[in-house]
Amino acid sequence: MSTKSPKTYSIKNYGCQMNVYDGERMAELFDAQGMTAADDKNDADIVVLNTCHIREKAAEKVYSEIGRLGKTSRAEGGPMIAVAGCVAQAEGSEISRRAPTVDIVVGPQAYHNLPQMIADVTQGKRAVDLDLPGLDKFSQLPPKRKTGASAFLTVQEGCDKFCTYCVVPYTRGAEVSRSWSALLDEAKALVDSGAKEITLLGQNVNAWSGEDDKGRMQGLDGLIRALDRIEGVRRIRYMTSHPNDMTDGLIAAHGDVEKLMPFLHLPVQAGSDRILKAMNRSHSRDSYLRILDRVRTVRPDVALSGDFIVGFPGESDADFEDTMSLVRAVGYAQAFSFKYSPRPGTPAADMADQIPTSVMDDRLQQLQAQLMADQTAFNTQTEGKICEVLLERPGKLPGQLIGKSPWLQSVHVLAPGLTIGDIVTVTMSESGPLSLKGDPIMRAAA
Repeated sequence: MSTKSPKTYSIKNYGCQMNVYDGERMAELFDAQGMTAADDKNDADIVVLNTCHIREKAAEKVYSEIGRLGKTSRAEGGPMIAVAGCVAQAEGSEISRRAPTVDIVVGPQAYHNLPQMIADVTQGKRAVDLDLPGLDKFSQLPPKRKTGASAFLTVQEGCDKFCTYCVVPYTRGAEVSRSWSALLDEAKALVDSGAKEITLLGQNVNAWSGEDDKGRMQGLDGLIRALDRIEGVRRIRYMTSHPNDMTDGLIAAHGDVEKLMPFLHLPVQAGSDRILKAMNRSHSRDSYLRILDRVRTVRPDVALSGDFIVGFPGESDADFEDTMSLVRAVGYAQAFSFKYSPRPGTPAADMADQIPTSVMDDRLQQLQAQLMADQTAFNTQTEGKICEVLLERPGKLPGQLIGKSPWLQSVHVLAPGLTIGDIVTVTMSESGPLSLKGDPIMRAAA
């Protein structure tokens, strides 16, 4: 039975910034097909759930949303349902079994094929595409990007690290880097569309490498220096990094490149060498701390961020205390922390000595209390500093705008005449655990 082709769409992103980027590219793909974003997501002709498979609850939330959407059949005016992203890649056939209302299942490396898949569904077919063809999708996506004042740019995908808890090598494939020319072209297009800050993304973003326009091999630091030379780029950031790919050149760039913001997100996951070895993290507590020391040497005001997993199989009280002592030693400005979640198909899921949930809950509460105390202290230390804030979105109060400091803090600014995209010089004040107030001094040059 044929179905009418959708005219409106809604995309719901789960998980990481790379999914946000992929969702933006899907929207541009639909726009190029003559579709428009639905004013009300509940009225969209097609709903794309762009999924994450890192956490167990994230996957279950997707199935819950599928159930809600599927209550109304398409014959009764319900939407076409597409599941994209890492859950689609990891559970393709399982999605079809558990959720027969899903029309499209497409992996994170194949979403450029969505127009053809939609056409197949309109002819009464179920469409599934889980190919991992490297970076072919980027050459087949619309070249022009819509953007805000701050934009994401995926430079690298996939992972070769094979941490024992992680599904990314299986859902995103091997590490591959986009070409130098494609990235600079996209960066220039982002600037032309109004972006002033570009955040480079990758599963292991600092594993990016490629030949520049003169045939010389470059690492991420070389790409950052090239972005620094693009007129209109005011700020550069990158995430997420792996400690093993923090090269001398990249560390030096933190001291040399003024546009590279003083912020480093460098996941460590645990503070115990025994647990790091079981995770196959291939770095040690000491090597991680030495990297942070080197970055702080070239950029003393750098804000540090990290990721932590508590309750990994076999984690003892002493192992957890090693993590706590590392956190206290570093003093993170921000951090993400999670209970270990066994993912099917990963080595850690079958390890002995799985930690009881009650123990994980207690450890996570202790860790998050310390991380929040450190984040609050960092914000308090920022009070009185003068810095530039890039305004990105409206606040709750009349005339209020919210932007980001160089250290990636949310800053509330109240000043008539300012607009989204402005860069304003402020004195930081009235800090809290999640944000600060910025008292305007002057508007920075555009």
